[in-house]
Amino acid sequence: MGVLDRTLTIKRVPTVLSNYQEEGDVGKLGCGRNCLGKCCLLVSKLPLYAYKEEDDAMIENGMAYSLDQGPSISFLHDLLLGQWEDRMRKGLFRYNVTKCETKIITGRYGFIAQLNEGRHLKKRPTEFRIDQVLQPFDANKFNFTKVGQEEALFRFEPSNDHITHYFPSAPVTSESDSPNIVAINVSPIEYGHVLLIPRIFDCLPQMIDHASFLAALYFAKEAADPFFRVGYNSLGAFATINHLHFQAYYLQVPFPAEKAPTQLISEAQDITRNGVVISQVLKYPVRGFVFEGGNTLQELSDAVANSCIRLQSINVPFNILISGCGKRILLFPQCYAEKQALGQVSPEVLDTQVNPAVWEISGHMVLKRREDFDKASEEYAWRLLAEVSLSEERFNEVKAVVLEASGLKEILTCGTCIKEEEGTEEFLQESCESAQLLPKDCIVLQ
Repeated sequence: MGVLDRTLTIKRVPTVLSNYQEEGDVGKLGCGRNCLGKCCLLVSKLPLYAYKEEDDAMIENGMAYSLDQGPSISFLHDLLLGQWEDRMRKGLFRYNVTKCETKIITGRYGFIAQLNEGRHLKKRPTEFRIDQVLQPFDANKFNFTKVGQEEALFRFEPSNDHITHYFPSAPVTSESDSPNIVAINVSPIEYGHVLLIPRIFDCLPQMIDHASFLAALYFAKEAADPFFRVGYNSLGAFATINHLHFQAYYLQVPFPAEKAPTQLISEAQDITRNGVVISQVLKYPVRGFVFEGGNTLQELSDAVANSCIRLQSINVPFNILISGCGKRILLFPQCYAEKQALGQVSPEVLDTQVNPAVWEISGHMVLKRREDFDKASEEYAWRLLAEVSLSEERFNEVKAVVLEASGLKEILTCGTCIKEEEGTEEFLQESCESAQLLPKDCIVLQ
């Protein structure tokens, strides 16, 4: 059966809800609770990080200047993490993620295992069935306009003067249109775990569009730190809230997926001349694509967004990891939920209750049971993730769709085209300065 003929049916899965959603309060939220909806946010003030959209060198990545051109601040460490820790002190998280046991699994890739029993126990059932990758937004269901303003950290908007600015307190007015909001994830997976919610008042469903995906790339670019990654889960690939959002957090080691060898499968010069190339991930349990290059961030963003929009239209679920400060995007089409619905997942894997979304697929295994954490091995991680991957035949069908959608053409590959990602030592050395700014109890130890 081809890609175009498949129908996806997915069972109920847990969701992460706001602290403000209490039992029986669904109809009362959104007004009078200091929420992020128009009813409350339009008369509020939030910090504003206004980034420059151009790729020129007027201001270095990750550096912002206030109106008086005062001392620069580090976006990631001083703003995002500072506010995230402030919310932790205020007790807004469901548990202290920095106390979760974490280890690097011995093996070639160094899969990361985390024991996060608290996250599993604190989840509530989702409010809707997920049967399709694309579904309309439903204002009656839980969405981020119902989140309390205390969970919001700042607005993330393009500047209007080609200079990056930071305003500690900026009013949200009707002229602000629909702001991009950065908020905490109340059930975090890692230190600094946040959500980027594009154009929150537009109430967009969980689907990729060009403008929102470009904002996510700028979010990674402005962080200017290779340890800060941005992730996305489509519906059908374990996104559990149908309101457009990206996730991001800081992990102080390379993800295994980032270290997997790749093989070039496309060339752009004859078609688009924008320098974007696509590679295929090799020797990894989940088949996927890597997008790199482009003369501008917009060109790279458009190539990925076009591919995602096409996959959405043919009901293929996928996960995205934005890596390398927005310069490298990994796209993983997946079929775990479909196999689960068809009863094709092994009981051993089902018993782990792990829903493999972007972080698990990238190699950060969030485990819910002590026994799984204690016995975790590279073989164990590989076996679990292999259930996620498309078959070779189906992957090749998806590959053709991705190449066509991105405007690229496939090239004949050979052994010499394989690129081994072996720069782990260099990767760590380049980022040691930023890593030193993190609390010591957040460092992943082997």
